[in-house]
Amino acid sequence: MSERPLAPVPEFPRRLAYLGTPEMAVPPLQALISNGFDVALVVTGADKRRGRGNQMSPSPVKAAALDLGIPVSHRVDDVLEVGADLGVVVAFGKLIRRPVLEVLSMVNIHFSLLPRWRGAAPVERALLAGDTRTGTCLMQLEEGLDTGPVFDRVEVPIGAQETAQSLRASLVSAGCEQLVRCLRDGLRHPVAQVGEATYAAKIQPEEWRIEWSHRADEVERLVRLGAAWTTFRGKRMRVLAAQLDASGSSAGVVHGQIKGQRVACGGDTWLLLDTVQPEGKAPMTASAWLNGARPTAGDVLGA
Repeated sequence: MSERPLAPVPEFPRRLAYLGTPEMAVPPLQALISNGFDVALVVTGADKRRGRGNQMSPSPVKAAALDLGIPVSHRVDDVLEVGADLGVVVAFGKLIRRPVLEVLSMVNIHFSLLPRWRGAAPVERALLAGDTRTGTCLMQLEEGLDTGPVFDRVEVPIGAQETAQSLRASLVSAGCEQLVRCLRDGLRHPVAQVGEATYAAKIQPEEWRIEWSHRADEVERLVRLGAAWTTFRGKRMRVLAAQLDASGSSAGVVHGQIKGQRVACGGDTWLLLDTVQPEGKAPMTASAWLNGARPTAGDVLGA
């Protein structure tokens, strides 16, 4: 039995369903409402236990939708019951099944220049790879992982000191403008993705640990993601900010060796620590940490 075709995308949708979950999916929802679009339903991830009290809390998108007076569901199939003629998906976190897409067409804001960095972590993978540009794509949703044709692309530069937080903010801002513009001007003539596809797998817990045998530029990019950590004297320490240091050779020095605020890395390179957070303490400057820790010649980070 052959599959039914996907529902066609309306050029000028009248009534929307919105699917999103994390904080970065809140501004596009707010942009739709503030620009007069009719959002009939929001579908989002289930409430989770958050914070020290371990109480059930709604997703950021659910909280925003309730504030805006929009009905909320946790079931994707409910989008078929509200008279929507288009679904808008932003960081929803789940694949949409084909039977739904055969009835209701959907578009997705993806935060990369497709087909580069399809998948769950395009912002983080672009930074780790040392990309100098990324962007947002408004694409038609298909069954595959970010494989659909693209209606519109907006390029966003990646600065030399860009963090995941600042880049994500720039992309969300660009995506909001793109979404509103495209829905107002009409969704016409999507273009198939061209080029080699790369995949942005979710960052795994073990990837956040700093490997001091890697080059300093690789370590510095990991730090800019915001959750990099190492160990010192058997306790975990987050490295919150750092910069490259080209003031001398690290040849013959053990990887992770501390020389003032400098740490020896692979490839005869050094990293200069700016801000750290030792286990159980508040963030502090690297100089304040060093004054208290007083590393000796035998102390090595990550050992």
